[in-house]
Amino acid sequence: MLDDRVVRVKVTGDYACFTRPDLKVERMTYPCMTPSAARGVLDSILWKPEFQWYVRRILVLNPVRFMSVKRNEIKSKQGKSPIVVDEVLASGKPKNRVQRNSVILREVSYIIEASIFMKGVTDRFKFDKYVGMTEKKEGMFPRRVQKGQCWRRPYLGTREFSAEFMSPEGNEQPIQETIPVGSMLFDIFYDDKGKPQPLFFEAVIRDGVLNCEVPENDQMMHSSHLRPPIGSEVSSAIYEFNRQEEGAV
Repeated sequence: MLDDRVVRVKVTGDYACFTRPDLKVERMTYPCMTPSAARGVLDSILWKPEFQWYVRRILVLNPVRFMSVKRNEIKSKQGKSPIVVDEVLASGKPKNRVQRNSVILREVSYIIEASIFMKGVTDRFKFDKYVGMTEKKEGMFPRRVQKGQCWRRPYLGTREFSAEFMSPEGNEQPIQETIPVGSMLFDIFYDDKGKPQPLFFEAVIRDGVLNCEVPENDQMMHSSHLRPPIGSEVSSAIYEFNRQEEGAV
Protein backbone atom coordinates (compact mmCIF):
# COMPACT_ATOMS: atom_id res chain seq x y z
CA MET A 1 0.00 0.00 0.00
CA LEU A 2 1.34 3.41 -0.99
CA ASP A 3 0.82 6.33 1.37
CA ASP A 4 -0.53 9.44 -0.33
CA ARG A 5 1.41 11.81 1.92
CA VAL A 6 4.65 13.23 0.56
CA VAL A 7 7.77 14.01 2.58
CA ARG A 8 10.39 16.44 1.30
CA VAL A 9 14.08 16.71 2.11
CA LYS A 10 16.67 19.10 0.69
CA VAL A 11 20.08 17.65 -0.19
CA THR A 12 23.15 19.70 -1.08
CA GLY A 13 26.82 19.05 -1.74
CA ASP A 14 29.94 20.53 -3.25
CA TYR A 15 30.39 17.61 -5.66
CA ALA A 16 28.38 14.66 -6.97
CA CYS A 17 28.88 11.81 -9.39
CA PHE A 18 25.89 9.71 -10.44
CA THR A 19 27.82 7.39 -12.71
CA ARG A 20 26.41 6.23 -16.01
CA PRO A 21 26.76 2.41 -16.10
CA ASP A 22 27.17 2.34 -19.89
CA LEU A 23 30.67 3.85 -19.53
CA LYS A 24 32.93 1.19 -18.06
CA VAL A 25 36.32 2.81 -17.39
CA GLU A 26 36.06 6.60 -17.21
CA ARG A 27 33.30 7.86 -14.94
CA MET A 28 30.71 10.15 -16.50
CA THR A 29 27.89 11.46 -14.34
CA TYR A 30 24.22 11.89 -15.22
CA PRO A 31 23.18 15.57 -15.20
CA CYS A 32 21.12 15.06 -12.04
CA MET A 33 20.51 12.68 -9.16
CA THR A 34 19.12 9.25 -10.06
CA PRO A 35 16.08 7.70 -8.31
CA SER A 36 18.29 5.00 -6.79
CA ALA A 37 20.62 7.65 -5.36
CA ALA A 38 17.61 9.49 -3.91
CA ARG A 39 16.40 6.27 -2.30
CA GLY A 40 19.87 5.76 -0.85
CA VAL A 41 19.75 9.20 0.78
CA LEU A 42 16.32 8.47 2.27
CA ASP A 43 17.45 5.08 3.57
CA SER A 44 20.47 6.75 5.15
CA ILE A 45 18.15 9.04 7.13
CA LEU A 46 15.46 6.49 8.03
CA TRP A 47 15.58 2.80 7.21
CA LYS A 48 12.99 0.27 8.41
CA PRO A 49 12.65 -3.33 7.21
CA GLU A 50 8.85 -3.10 6.95
CA PHE A 51 8.65 -0.34 4.33
CA GLN A 52 10.29 1.00 1.18
CA TRP A 53 10.74 4.51 -0.11
CA TYR A 54 8.75 5.46 -3.21
CA VAL A 55 10.57 8.39 -4.83
CA ARG A 56 8.05 10.64 -6.61
CA ARG A 57 10.04 13.64 -7.88
CA ILE A 58 13.52 15.10 -7.77
CA LEU A 59 13.75 18.89 -8.03
CA VAL A 60 16.99 20.32 -9.43
CA LEU A 61 17.61 23.65 -7.68
CA ASN A 62 21.05 24.66 -8.99
CA PRO A 63 22.15 24.98 -12.63
CA VAL A 64 23.88 21.85 -13.94
CA ARG A 65 27.64 22.41 -13.84
CA PHE A 66 30.22 19.82 -14.85
CA MET A 67 33.89 19.59 -14.03
CA SER A 68 36.63 17.08 -14.81
CA VAL A 69 38.97 15.59 -12.20
CA LYS A 70 41.72 12.98 -12.28
CA ARG A 71 41.95 10.62 -9.34
CA ASN A 72 43.96 7.64 -8.17
CA GLU A 73 41.74 4.57 -8.13
CA ILE A 74 42.12 0.85 -7.47
CA LYS A 75 41.81 -1.29 -10.58
CA SER A 76 41.64 -4.62 -8.74
CA LYS A 77 38.41 -6.00 -7.30
CA GLN A 78 38.24 -6.37 -3.55
CA GLY A 79 38.38 -10.00 -2.43
CA LYS A 80 39.11 -11.83 0.79
CA SER A 81 42.70 -10.62 0.80
CA PRO A 82 43.42 -6.91 1.45
CA ILE A 83 44.62 -4.79 -1.46
CA VAL A 84 48.02 -3.16 -0.98
CA VAL A 85 47.69 0.14 -2.80
CA ASP A 86 51.43 0.91 -2.84
CA GLU A 87 52.44 -2.51 -4.18
CA VAL A 88 54.50 -2.25 -7.38
CA LEU A 89 55.47 -4.62 -10.17
CA ALA A 90 59.03 -5.58 -11.11
CA SER A 91 58.98 -2.82 -13.69
CA GLY A 92 58.30 -0.26 -10.96
CA LYS A 93 54.73 0.50 -12.11
CA PRO A 94 51.89 0.38 -9.55
CA LYS A 95 50.13 -2.99 -9.45
CA ASN A 96 46.72 -1.92 -8.16
CA ARG A 97 46.67 1.87 -8.54
CA VAL A 98 45.60 3.62 -11.74
CA GLN A 99 44.73 7.20 -12.68
CA ARG A 100 41.33 7.80 -14.26
CA ASN A 101 39.40 10.85 -15.35
CA SER A 102 35.93 11.55 -14.02
CA VAL A 103 33.33 14.06 -15.19
CA ILE A 104 31.39 15.08 -12.09
CA LEU A 105 28.86 17.68 -10.96
CA ARG A 106 29.67 20.63 -8.72
CA GLU A 107 27.60 22.73 -6.33
CA VAL A 108 24.47 20.58 -6.49
CA SER A 109 21.21 21.03 -4.63
CA TYR A 110 18.07 18.89 -4.86
CA ILE A 111 14.74 18.42 -3.16
CA ILE A 112 13.59 14.80 -2.94
CA GLU A 113 9.85 14.15 -2.71
CA ALA A 114 8.89 10.66 -1.65
CA SER A 115 6.23 8.53 0.04
CA ILE A 116 6.26 5.30 2.02
CA PHE A 117 5.19 1.95 0.56
CA MET A 118 4.29 -0.92 2.89
CA LYS A 119 3.09 -4.33 1.81
CA GLY A 120 1.17 -4.78 5.04
CA VAL A 121 -0.13 -2.05 7.37
CA THR A 122 -0.73 -3.27 10.93
CA ASP A 123 -1.47 -1.69 14.31
CA ARG A 124 2.25 -1.79 15.07
CA PHE A 125 3.45 -0.53 11.70
CA LYS A 126 1.49 2.51 10.53
CA PHE A 127 2.30 5.32 8.12
CA ASP A 128 1.61 7.92 10.81
CA LYS A 129 4.54 6.78 12.94
CA TYR A 130 7.03 7.50 10.15
CA VAL A 131 5.44 10.43 8.28
CA GLY A 132 3.56 12.34 10.98
CA MET A 133 0.39 12.19 13.02
CA THR A 134 -0.47 15.80 13.80
CA GLU A 135 1.19 19.18 13.59
CA LYS A 136 2.27 18.85 17.23
CA LYS A 137 3.48 15.26 16.89
CA GLU A 138 5.76 14.82 13.92
CA GLY A 139 6.73 11.49 12.41
CA MET A 140 10.14 9.87 12.64
CA PHE A 141 11.38 11.03 9.24
CA PRO A 142 10.73 14.80 9.53
CA ARG A 143 12.00 14.70 13.10
CA ARG A 144 15.26 13.03 12.07
CA VAL A 145 15.72 15.50 9.22
CA GLN A 146 15.31 18.48 11.56
CA LYS A 147 17.80 16.99 14.03
CA GLY A 148 20.28 15.97 11.34
CA GLN A 149 20.12 12.31 12.39
CA CYS A 150 21.03 9.50 10.00
CA TRP A 151 22.09 5.86 10.08
CA ARG A 152 25.08 6.58 7.90
CA ARG A 153 26.35 9.69 6.19
CA PRO A 154 24.36 10.28 2.96
CA TYR A 155 26.45 10.72 -0.15
CA LEU A 156 25.93 11.92 -3.70
CA GLY A 157 26.81 9.03 -5.98
CA THR A 158 30.13 8.05 -4.42
CA ARG A 159 31.07 7.95 -0.74
CA GLU A 160 33.74 10.61 -1.07
CA PHE A 161 31.04 13.16 -2.03
CA SER A 162 29.16 13.49 1.25
CA ALA A 163 25.81 15.28 1.35
CA GLU A 164 24.16 17.75 3.69
CA PHE A 165 20.43 17.29 4.27
CA MET A 166 17.85 19.59 5.82
CA SER A 167 14.19 20.55 5.69
CA PRO A 168 13.27 22.71 2.68
CA GLU A 169 12.71 26.37 3.49
CA GLY A 170 9.64 26.48 1.26
CA ASN A 171 10.78 29.17 -1.18
CA GLU A 172 13.09 27.00 -3.30
CA GLN A 173 12.41 26.95 -7.03
CA PRO A 174 13.70 24.39 -9.57
CA ILE A 175 15.71 25.61 -12.52
CA GLN A 176 13.56 26.64 -15.48
CA GLU A 177 15.33 24.38 -17.93
CA THR A 178 14.44 21.21 -19.81
CA ILE A 179 17.26 18.68 -20.21
CA PRO A 180 16.79 15.40 -22.12
CA VAL A 181 18.75 12.76 -20.22
CA GLY A 182 17.96 9.68 -22.27
CA SER A 183 18.22 6.21 -20.80
CA MET A 184 18.82 6.48 -17.05
CA LEU A 185 19.32 3.74 -14.51
CA PHE A 186 16.27 3.73 -12.27
CA ASP A 187 17.33 1.08 -9.77
CA ILE A 188 18.35 -2.56 -9.36
CA PHE A 189 15.43 -4.98 -9.10
CA TYR A 190 15.87 -8.26 -7.23
CA ASP A 191 13.56 -11.19 -7.96
CA ASP A 192 12.50 -13.81 -5.42
CA LYS A 193 15.75 -15.71 -5.98
CA GLY A 194 17.84 -12.62 -5.32
CA LYS A 195 18.92 -12.23 -8.95
CA PRO A 196 19.66 -8.58 -9.80
CA GLN A 197 18.10 -6.93 -12.83
CA PRO A 198 18.89 -3.31 -13.77
CA LEU A 199 15.87 -1.17 -14.64
CA PHE A 200 16.25 1.75 -17.06
CA PHE A 201 13.77 4.45 -18.07
CA GLU A 202 13.68 7.37 -20.48
CA ALA A 203 14.39 10.37 -18.28
CA VAL A 204 13.75 14.04 -19.02
CA ILE A 205 14.28 16.95 -16.64
CA ARG A 206 11.28 19.18 -17.40
CA ASP A 207 11.51 22.67 -15.95
CA GLY A 208 13.99 21.40 -13.39
CA VAL A 209 11.90 18.42 -12.26
CA LEU A 210 12.67 14.73 -12.80
CA ASN A 211 9.43 12.76 -12.58
CA CYS A 212 10.05 9.33 -11.02
CA GLU A 213 6.45 8.07 -11.01
CA VAL A 214 7.01 5.63 -13.87
CA PRO A 215 6.15 1.92 -14.29
CA GLU A 216 9.67 0.96 -13.19
CA ASN A 217 8.95 2.56 -9.81
CA ASP A 218 5.90 0.35 -9.28
CA GLN A 219 7.98 -2.69 -10.17
CA MET A 220 10.63 -1.72 -7.62
CA MET A 221 8.05 -1.93 -4.82
CA HIS A 222 8.04 -5.71 -5.35
CA SER A 223 11.80 -6.07 -5.30
CA SER A 224 13.20 -8.50 -2.75
CA HIS A 225 16.11 -6.33 -1.58
CA LEU A 226 18.26 -8.17 0.93
CA ARG A 227 17.48 -7.08 4.48
CA PRO A 228 19.00 -8.20 7.77
CA PRO A 229 16.99 -10.88 9.61
CA ILE A 230 14.77 -9.58 12.38
CA GLY A 231 16.82 -11.40 15.02
CA SER A 232 20.22 -10.27 13.72
CA GLU A 233 22.55 -7.97 15.63
CA VAL A 234 22.17 -5.21 13.02
CA SER A 235 18.37 -5.36 13.08
CA SER A 236 18.32 -5.47 16.90
CA ALA A 237 20.46 -2.35 17.12
CA ILE A 238 18.18 -0.50 14.68
CA TYR A 239 15.01 -1.45 16.50
CA GLU A 240 16.51 -0.50 19.87
CA PHE A 241 17.43 2.94 18.50
CA ASN A 242 13.91 3.36 17.08
CA ARG A 243 12.35 2.30 20.39
CA GLN A 244 14.33 4.87 22.32
CA GLU A 245 13.52 7.61 19.82
CA GLU A 246 9.81 6.79 19.76
CA GLY A 247 9.74 6.85 23.56
CA ALA A 248 11.16 10.37 23.56
CA VAL A 249 8.26 11.74 21.51
